[in-house]
Amino acid sequence: MKAVDIRTQSVDELNDQLLQLKKEQFNLRFQRASGQLENTARVNTVRRDIARIKTILGERSRSTEAGK
Repeated sequence: MKAVDIRTQSVDELNDQLLQLKKEQFNLRFQRASGQLENTARVNTVRRDIARIKTILGERSRSTEAGK
């Protein structure tokens, strides 16, 4: 997922996607702990996607606060 793609989405869509990624991260943690995780790179990908979404949501909230 690229930051350019994330910026085109609305805040509600980003919040939904963030929730979905956090659930996936939770499941990946359990798979890794039980030794069932096959694609270990997916853990880092999900973490980075979560960070990207949070960064863009923070930018948007700061820009709306500055505009008030």
